[in-house]
Amino acid sequence: MVKIRKAFFFDRDGTIIKTKISEKNKPLAIRNLKECKILPSANKILKKLKKNYIIFIITNQPDVARNQNSKKNVTEINSFLKKKLPIKKIYTCYCDNDKCKFRKPNSGMLKDAKKKYKINFQKSFVIGDRWKDIETGKKVDCKTIFIDRKYNEKLKSKPNYTIKKLSQVIQIIKS
Repeated sequence: MVKIRKAFFFDRDGTIIKTKISEKNKPLAIRNLKECKILPSANKILKKLKKNYIIFIITNQPDVARNQNSKKNVTEINSFLKKKLPIKKIYTCYCDNDKCKFRKPNSGMLKDAKKKYKINFQKSFVIGDRWKDIETGKKVDCKTIFIDRKYNEKLKSKPNYTIKKLSQVIQIIKS
């Protein structure tokens, strides 16, 4: 019998690593490894979660398709994160086409993980700092956690939980 597993799907920029903010108070993806700053509590939180959940990162990186960044830079950042944090796999969508099944808010990255790792979505979480992260989780019936970074951007639906900092995730899974 195959064991069905629980997972945590983390957005990357603004959730696990610091993101830059535009003058219009919108998040901007980092461009290279020098800009990559893991949030101080991320390693500790992911280690705790790893005891009961498989940890994934799901990230849109459309700047590659827009020729504003290189796949090499994104891969370098992702490799660094995999070395430093207890992450099973990083799913990355490089395209700029909203119809792509892998580009959030579409759920292709999650569905791939479910198939490969036998994930139970109802016992899993999607956590992120933007509306697309929340919509991605809702499409597959994962619980959703929104980290409110006060961006100039509205949610399209209500997340299951709203937090101000990553460390609050531990209270959610205990409740």
